[in-house]
Amino acid sequence: MRIILLMILIISSSLPLLSINCASPCPDIGKSAPDFALESIEGKKMSLSDFQGKIILLNFWATWCGPCKSELPFFQAIHSEQSMKNVAIIAIDIKENTTTVKNFADSQAYTFTILLDKDAKIAQKYCLPSALPITIFIDSQGIIKARKIGAFRSQDEIEKMLSSL
Repeated sequence: MRIILLMILIISSSLPLLSINCASPCPDIGKSAPDFALESIEGKKMSLSDFQGKIILLNFWATWCGPCKSELPFFQAIHSEQSMKNVAIIAIDIKENTTTVKNFADSQAYTFTILLDKDAKIAQKYCLPSALPITIFIDSQGIIKARKIGAFRSQDEIEKMLSSL
């Protein structure tokens, strides 16, 4: 029992924490993903509905989050693959300024969509727990199909979840 409690403590302490107050009602798996509009790092206003008809990998992250940064190259690889063109990668940075996020993305040559949730209102809308990263899988009909808390360990792990949609 002590070993299990220790393992839970270690795992939970490895996730960066973020203070977000939840809105209600929370969007559950099997329900429609709430639409939103945010500004991209290029200054373009974009909404979730702009990606209608695609499978959406909606990732909540921050530049200060080590586990978040470790999985972003997997998202870039998926975004770059021709076979994944029906998949939209949308990375939503929480509570950081445009310059910080744009400089980070440019330094890593990320080309997937990066949006800014400067006041965490979208994070609240999606009832995120207090740890990052969090990824929500939305099917081509706009239905939330899966949610993952914590970083992916490989591109293959992401692709397996995508193929189940």
